[in-house]
Amino acid sequence: MATGLPKTKWRGRPQPPTGNRGVSEVCLGYAGKKAVSDILATPPASIRQLWPDYGHSQTPNRLYYGENLSVLAALRHDACVRGKVRLVYIDPPYCTKSIFQSRDQNDAYVDLLEGAHYLEFLRERLVLLRELLADDGSLYLHLDDNMAFHAKVLMDEVFGQANFRNWITRKKCNTKNYTHKTYGNVADYILFYTKSDDYVWHRPVTPWNDTSAKKEYQYVEPGTGRQYKKVPVHAPGVRHGETGQLWRGQPPPPGKHWQYPPRTLDELDARGEIYWSPTGNPRRKIYLDQSTGIPVQDIWLDFRDAHNQNIAVSGYPTEKNSDMLAQIIQASSNEGDLVLDCFAGSGTTLSVASQLGRHWIGVDNSPAAITTILKRFAHGLQPMGDFVNAREAVPGDTKEEGNQLALFTEAGRQGPQVAIAPATYRPILDFTLLASEPNRGDLEEALELWRDRTGDMRVLRVGETHAAYGVKEPSVGRRPRHNAHGKNPPSPSIKKTRQTKNARCPKKPSKP
Repeated sequence: MATGLPKTKWRGRPQPPTGNRGVSEVCLGYAGKKAVSDILATPPASIRQLWPDYGHSQTPNRLYYGENLSVLAALRHDACVRGKVRLVYIDPPYCTKSIFQSRDQNDAYVDLLEGAHYLEFLRERLVLLRELLADDGSLYLHLDDNMAFHAKVLMDEVFGQANFRNWITRKKCNTKNYTHKTYGNVADYILFYTKSDDYVWHRPVTPWNDTSAKKEYQYVEPGTGRQYKKVPVHAPGVRHGETGQLWRGQPPPPGKHWQYPPRTLDELDARGEIYWSPTGNPRRKIYLDQSTGIPVQDIWLDFRDAHNQNIAVSGYPTEKNSDMLAQIIQASSNEGDLVLDCFAGSGTTLSVASQLGRHWIGVDNSPAAITTILKRFAHGLQPMGDFVNAREAVPGDTKEEGNQLALFTEAGRQGPQVAIAPATYRPILDFTLLASEPNRGDLEEALELWRDRTGDMRVLRVGETHAAYGVKEPSVGRRPRHNAHGKNPPSPSIKKTRQTKNARCPKKPSKP
């Protein structure tokens, strides 16, 4: 691989062209592109709390049902969120001009925007998300080859080209036996940007195994038995300071410089960390026991989506690999940080963030998505094969019943579609479910099943205290329902309140 040099090193004639002086930014122009000020003036959503049923909880974890643009606009006015989000991961529609259904053939979401309409749809949300990000925050945008290249230009506009970090290529599926005259399409892409140069980063690594360690660290040091490899002590480029001077009577190779000043090289040699070849060529020793693993690169081959019947899934279309989200969350956030996904879908980001000790905010406008997330929170995942012919496995199901009831365990009903949580699975209850107004009751059936499922866990809920964000209280005119003991709970007397200036935000985690 060639290493570039500064343009001042060019020795030929004429001098190489340098482009248009003072013009370096590229913008994407299209019909309907709004001014940033107009996007920031997006009317915020009016929010109503749906669960817990009694008062407010103080948990920072929130799941919103509603159109994400207006919800993001509302969060921009929330002092507990604006500038506090450490990590955003979004997997928006891919501009496929298609509709998507869940594995039980229920409508999940539509992806019908295209061209300029799609680009502005995406740009509006990116502008608001940037407002919510902390100064040391990061954003990962997951797309395929339909619009990823257009989105790269939009991201450069919104976040600045200097804040682009990686174009990650992910192998999304197994090899395809295409009949088209093209190469197999097995990749999609993740664009990684940060808000500034100073951002949270924990370098992910792949642990060494015996095979990879022996291949990379081929030598054993006599006396200590430590495995090591040899690397050059010079680097490309000419330097005129200390690193360009003689060391042990020899200059660096032509066109190169020493990686360290001579005094540092002397210290390494004194510790036995320099290997001298029979011809007197120095190499530095790098020891296996000082390496935590192989640094992860920008091609990810191990995070395919569900590809066999034994893999546990939620049943929602376009569900992403949990291990991939774990790598992203651990690399770009700390425990206690706030993670946001405004295209929550199956809830993978939220579930993994919860498992890793992060707080989270999720948004989705699909009743199927919110229902899937509630099911996932209550039961976990189930093997993909359990979704096959699931409707026939539960006699008496109607299509209407299947839309909701098959997603939850119901007394007296058994069958492969009913997800039974493993003994080690711990339900996720520490969150608030909210909806933007007008709320047409789209989630009522799912909520009733959720309440029935969690009724015997009510003691785990947070106390009835005012939240750090303004919402309307849950309505009390709901039809009677049974708790875990078969009795109707009393209807509490609830006053409608709004956020006060004294509302307290969750404590901001300290920066490492």
